[in-house]
Amino acid sequence: MMRVSYLLLSALLLLLPLTMVAETVVGTVYHDQNGNRVKDAHESGIPGVAISNGESVVVTDSAGRYSIDVEDPGIVFMVKPRGWETFVDPASGLRQFYYLYRPNGSPEVKYGGIAPTGALPESLDFPLRPLKESNAFEILLLGDPQVRDLDEVRYYVRDMIPEVTGLDVAFGCILGDNVYNTPLMFEPYRQATQQAGLEWHYVPGNHDTGFDAPSNEYSYETFQNAIGPEYYAAVYGHVHLLVLNNIHYELPSSEYHAELGEKQQAFVRNYLALVPKDALVILTMHIPIMRLVDRDALYESLAPFPNCISFSAHTHSHAHYFLNAEDDGWTNEYEHHHIVQGTVCGSWYGGFPNGVGIPESLMGDGTPKGYAILRVDGGSYDYRYYASGHGKDYQMDVHVPRQVSLDSDNKGQVVVNFFNGTEKCKLEMRLNNGEWTPMEQYTGKPPFYVELVDRQKEFARLVGKERGLTEVDDKKARQIADQFRFAIGRGMPAAKDTRHLWGAPVPAALKEGFNTVDVRATSPFGGPYEAKGYIYAVSGEEAATEN
Repeated sequence: MMRVSYLLLSALLLLLPLTMVAETVVGTVYHDQNGNRVKDAHESGIPGVAISNGESVVVTDSAGRYSIDVEDPGIVFMVKPRGWETFVDPASGLRQFYYLYRPNGSPEVKYGGIAPTGALPESLDFPLRPLKESNAFEILLLGDPQVRDLDEVRYYVRDMIPEVTGLDVAFGCILGDNVYNTPLMFEPYRQATQQAGLEWHYVPGNHDTGFDAPSNEYSYETFQNAIGPEYYAAVYGHVHLLVLNNIHYELPSSEYHAELGEKQQAFVRNYLALVPKDALVILTMHIPIMRLVDRDALYESLAPFPNCISFSAHTHSHAHYFLNAEDDGWTNEYEHHHIVQGTVCGSWYGGFPNGVGIPESLMGDGTPKGYAILRVDGGSYDYRYYASGHGKDYQMDVHVPRQVSLDSDNKGQVVVNFFNGTEKCKLEMRLNNGEWTPMEQYTGKPPFYVELVDRQKEFARLVGKERGLTEVDDKKARQIADQFRFAIGRGMPAAKDTRHLWGAPVPAALKEGFNTVDVRATSPFGGPYEAKGYIYAVSGEEAATEN
């Protein structure tokens, strides 16, 4: 009986996952006065710096020393403190604030993971140098570069990088989907990004994963090896920045959902316990916060912080959400502002190429591809979105009928797509310098984008007709578009409903010929913004209104 029990126990042990016993790592955070990245005897430690293993958080003592447990696979990272700057690795250009612990390396993955780190160092030290910081500064935000090949890396480096090079920002943050299921692009993409000469934080996205990983635990090995940790925190002035990974894959399936998981939730909870309640907390993630299956736990951790804002991307559209208990499960007494940012690649670098060969690639809500600047000052913030390849004054499109009949009772609609608009904005219009009248916000599809997609479909239909096809469905239209991609670009997705539309009937008091429509928008984020539209009005029996 004892032998049977022993054999049964042995068999059960073989079925258990192999886990490493936690080891203790010790080290010092110090002022690297000579910049050699080695702690010399005369260099003093820095107290009060947070250190984490991705779950627990400890703080350095009066001599800058710390001790924390780490398992395989594991990480130890320092939370950059206020008034200090991390060093940059000269080979990779990445900030040196973390140590990826893989004694035996990553499991075998197609595109390479983390090389064996061997045993822990005797002392895992983090060098810092002083940095003059203010409570008022700017942050650059980019969503979904999502490059799938070198052609798209070239679009990115020609279209976006010149726009942001030399900006006076504390850092840039990329909100996930850095590449598009092509881990081989991490290296050229990172090099392209670094041409801007800025400090960067990279959020992981669902297209940054390694689908051949043996489990979700190892799904971002290539990402981490190429551009940094999955999640961590850093302090700039009054801002506590949290970079989070909210992608959970059901490997080996390609299905995924938005979840932080208990370990990451514990890190957020433990870190925020150290943060002053009047700080400005900024969360960055890829999938919108509302879709988290474990959002209640995150909301609870954020409850003590009235000054909190979060950002995501993922949807290839642009929108603001003001979360509250009634609609969104947000249980705190103040609303939470979440911004789903428009993307760098627009609609996956689709649509007609512009004059220099870069796809225009409007997003499905009509928002141009672009970037944002977040201005912070203490606990307050201001947010502006800018379309790449356009001036900063380009904030809205004004859509009017192509032609209006003066004899018609229905003269059509003026529709404004205010890209960065929210329900807290006010839009007005006037005709020919007349009185300003209000416009009404509504949910609908952006008319200019609808017309763009219709043009692509009509092109495919005409090609199909020339080829003798009696019907061209969506699948056949995409095939035709792919054949002519060099001329018309990649096919565009269907138009999306958006809330940043405002409409009003075309005024009756038109004059024959061209009429000027002025639009102005007031917003919590800058302005007033202005734009114009021009309506051509005709009379007579042959006249007709053309939308």
